[in-house]
Amino acid sequence: MNAEQKAEATRQAILRMEAALAANSNDMAAHFHEDFRWLGNRGCGTKVGLAAFRANWQLPLRAAFTEREYRTDRLICEGDWASCFGLIEATHSGPFMGIAPTGKRVEIPYMDFWELKDGRIADNWVSVDFAHVLWQLGRDVFDGHGWEAFDDGRAVPPKPD
Repeated sequence: MNAEQKAEATRQAILRMEAALAANSNDMAAHFHEDFRWLGNRGCGTKVGLAAFRANWQLPLRAAFTEREYRTDRLICEGDWASCFGLIEATHSGPFMGIAPTGKRVEIPYMDFWELKDGRIADNWVSVDFAHVLWQLGRDVFDGHGWEAFDDGRAVPPKPD
């Protein structure tokens, strides 16, 4: 298989997995290698194995956010590697980080990096912007000290030494 064919095979594997997630499939084993690891940023955790991913990420996300629409803005593939960024639009229908359901429609931005083995996802490094989700639900995890204040002139960045 040449480089273009390998990249396309990787793309198709990721697209099949994304379609299964969007369809609320409970049969994810076809998409994930038996040695699967999901490595998330702070607040998301690390999941070793498909069972841990489902129990400690996929199902809690489904419980907290319903009426999900997945939107991948860019998918890039090279060999056995793929990466993407996008967002999930969803309704806050269950408890999330101590916040009772609000019924608000929110955006959940994410970035994923996948490595495939034998045509299935073996490693998934992910960054989900929970700070942005919490802000939409009325909780500023930066307590007004986020550096967006530099952008809109509410604060002046300190000068370096």
